[in-house]
Amino acid sequence: MKRFLTIGLAGLALLATAYLTLGGAGIQETDSAGLFLPGDQATVALGRELYARNCAACHGENLEGQVADWRSRGPDGLMPAPPHDETGHTWHHPDQVLFDITKFGIVAAANLKDYKTAMPIYEGVLSDEEIIAVLSFIKSTWPEEIRAGHDEMNARYALEPPETR
Repeated sequence: MKRFLTIGLAGLALLATAYLTLGGAGIQETDSAGLFLPGDQATVALGRELYARNCAACHGENLEGQVADWRSRGPDGLMPAPPHDETGHTWHHPDQVLFDITKFGIVAAANLKDYKTAMPIYEGVLSDEEIIAVLSFIKSTWPEEIRAGHDEMNARYALEPPETR
């Protein structure tokens, strides 16, 4: 189980500012605490286009997910594609985790064994910047309070030692 530090809002703001100033994970500066750029119109537009081509067939044109009961295995034994809107669980994961799941697959990102999934691995299909664009588009659709909470989670995640993640 992950341990999160409890810090005040002023400390959180200071840490998020330092994180952003230092470039986060080194891919590019962001407008939120993390990798994603939900406020960058060009990034979000690219992400919307890439989502339509690569993700909507399973996750839905409106980010609604594959089926209403996305928490139960389908007839094929696989978990259906979850929604990426505010009704799903995407926003429960830090940017880096979502990026890793998209790029390397859930099995590698979560260090799972014998887990079968229909989710493709996008390493070699989409560049890092394109993955960030797709995830930025998804985040841009969330209500402001969810985006703010997600930014707080990203700031806490940045404080965790990599070996405990």
